[in-house]
Amino acid sequence: MLILVTNDDGIQSPGISALADHLKALGRVIVVAPDRERSAVGHALTLHAPLRAEEVAPDFWAVSGTPTDAVNLGIHGLIKDKPDLVVSGINRGGNMGDDLTYSGTVAAAMEATLMGVPAFAISFSGQEFSYDNFIPSAKAAVLLAKQINQHNLPADTFLNVNVPEKEPRGMRLTRQGKRVYQDSVVQNKDPRGRNYYWIGAGELGFQELEGTDFHAVQNGFISVTPLHLDLTNYAAFDRMRQWHLDDLDVIDLNNQGQE
Repeated sequence: MLILVTNDDGIQSPGISALADHLKALGRVIVVAPDRERSAVGHALTLHAPLRAEEVAPDFWAVSGTPTDAVNLGIHGLIKDKPDLVVSGINRGGNMGDDLTYSGTVAAAMEATLMGVPAFAISFSGQEFSYDNFIPSAKAAVLLAKQINQHNLPADTFLNVNVPEKEPRGMRLTRQGKRVYQDSVVQNKDPRGRNYYWIGAGELGFQELEGTDFHAVQNGFISVTPLHLDLTNYAAFDRMRQWHLDDLDVIDLNNQGQE
């Protein structure tokens, strides 16, 4: 296999090293990752500035951009042949529930899927992030890579994988959980008396819902959540048909705010 590895913690993260080292058992691994930490950048793509890529070691490329940039540049510029698989991670901390909408790790796997390459994102839900702490996650990545190579992923689908802090009890197929948000913005004043704000300072939790990514990880299992590129909420169609959008008068629409 030819495997492209990326992350959002930066190319120097021990998580990406552990991942690349273990995936080499399956074939050639090429790392293309941001040259610094780019956590929580979501699916950001750099369009108004040039990108630079430096091969800091054989098959290790540092890119001056986002995880999405790294995948796009890797597939279309740096790697001669199209990869068989893209693996994004191993992220420092979980990416579960609503958090995955912010995650650069998950966005990198999404970008690969948009490019027609099978992909998954993998995150370690622990607190200590040495190379050794990432090894169970790296071993899980190898197992999943083998499964994807053997069975293929459904169309327009990628995986979001989260590994518990302690030794995993196994794997579970899960759905996306639901984050519980509390007051997460702190306002304070700097030494000059001006207000500043710190986002994400409040305590966060998850709804205790069986079958979700959070529930699986909390109970010691690796959660494997299939995600789809189509964000359409099909369940909303029946309810929204009651709005009779097709019958709205376009003339009235154009006259809004003129009366």
